[in-house]
Amino acid sequence: MTSGGSFYITTPIYYPSDVPHIGHGYTTVAVDTLARWHRQSGDDTWMLTGTDEHGQKMMRAAAANGVSPQEWVDKLVSEEWFPLLDTLGVANDDFIRTTQERHEESVKAFIQAIYDRGYIYAGEYEALYCVGCEEFKPESDIVMGTGAFEGLKVCAIHSKPLELLHEKNYFFKLSEFGDRLLELYREQPDFVQPESARNEVVAFVQQGLNDLSISRSAFDWGIPVPWDSSHVIYVWVDALLNYATAVGYGADEQNFERRWPGYHVVGKDILRFHAVIWPAMLMAAGLEVPKGVFAHGWLLVGGEKMSKSKATGIAPKTLVDTFGSDAYRFYFLSAIAFGQDGSFSWEDMLARYHAELANGFGNLASRSIAMTAKYFDGSVPEPGEYVEADLEIQKLVAEAAANADAAIERFRIDQAIAEVWRIVDALNGYITEREPWVLAKDDAQRERLATVIYTCLEGLRALAVLLSPVMPDSTAKLWEGLGIAGDLTAQNLREAGAWGVLQPGTATTKLAPLFPRIEEE
Repeated sequence: MTSGGSFYITTPIYYPSDVPHIGHGYTTVAVDTLARWHRQSGDDTWMLTGTDEHGQKMMRAAAANGVSPQEWVDKLVSEEWFPLLDTLGVANDDFIRTTQERHEESVKAFIQAIYDRGYIYAGEYEALYCVGCEEFKPESDIVMGTGAFEGLKVCAIHSKPLELLHEKNYFFKLSEFGDRLLELYREQPDFVQPESARNEVVAFVQQGLNDLSISRSAFDWGIPVPWDSSHVIYVWVDALLNYATAVGYGADEQNFERRWPGYHVVGKDILRFHAVIWPAMLMAAGLEVPKGVFAHGWLLVGGEKMSKSKATGIAPKTLVDTFGSDAYRFYFLSAIAFGQDGSFSWEDMLARYHAELANGFGNLASRSIAMTAKYFDGSVPEPGEYVEADLEIQKLVAEAAANADAAIERFRIDQAIAEVWRIVDALNGYITEREPWVLAKDDAQRERLATVIYTCLEGLRALAVLLSPVMPDSTAKLWEGLGIAGDLTAQNLREAGAWGVLQPGTATTKLAPLFPRIEEE
């Protein structure tokens, strides 16, 4: 993507019936990092997140707590979901709630548009429904229960009995879009990423698609169907539309034109909704399909997918209180190949925190700035003639910056961090081999010492820029320590690998440890 182009990216909108766990945090910091990277590269960036507040499950939870559904969702969003963004240092541009008028009115306009185009009809429906998923379950997602639910058909995800529903509903002619969807996946091989997700979607569509029930008449917590107020729009259809309504569909055509289409990052369990149903709905409305859908893997704790019912859900705040938000962001984005399942363990996070952040990056920053203070009164020295070892660092910085940007284009944040980390490791090795403390004892080596220190500081300047989308807090502290004028986030990421940006004579300031050691309890 060239600098200045539109880059619109979304998280899924989360179902706020429960408190957020580290799985929600993972998706959100990944999208935030991608958005920050593009924003800092001069692209016209917009990041959206939000909450999905309608549906039967929400209505039941509110009733169980003796409040109205609206009061229930207001409480959850204000007490749990807004604070999550602060906890994780997320710089989203917008937060959509499906109970907002801007969303509801535009959803009605969209549904009316595809109704007018002949893609919706009335019919009767009988199927097994999972309230937990808010979804009529296909055969592949139904298993026989065990234990207390023996002999009953249960949801493969929630292991809870399914409810047999018989309703008069409105249907979307999803079956008509199979060929067009397969053509889309063929013509745009990276429309669904990673490849394993793409293969799954293609296989699913090749089996043939059934029409989709898009309304419910058994309850009223939802957006009314415009031509029949006895029905509300099925919660998934309502939810998917947030990506279009939030940027002005049906209300602000100019902004919609500017932002749409965008990229959607989702957990793999909701891939079909985003890669099959959503593009088909957009085709029916005569709108452009998304630029792409990226499905990341699950976070596993003790080998199991996190869930409230199995008590494997860990609140992000628990980890942030110990490690800080930057370490949280760094760990989840670097330790897991983005797109694959990953396991979380406290021990692994602690080990990586000390090895990579405290001893690796943090120590490099502290000692480079400390040596500048000790040998050059805190002023960035003028480098002398570069020798082979210095030029190798310069070449590596340029290569790592370009490779990291290319990895971000592939949505592989983990690979981008690995590229940037080559600079951290190389500079630590460079200091060990160049031994500036030995050079400092010999006046004849003064120019050589200046070159070594300058190389460390200029390398840190590049690191501060390249790591700022991943770790905004610690890199801002490092930037301040380096004494460079201007805001860190104003530095163009695609130019970070150029050498010689740091001006000799710049006054550095003492740096507190970026990642203090954590004492194990």
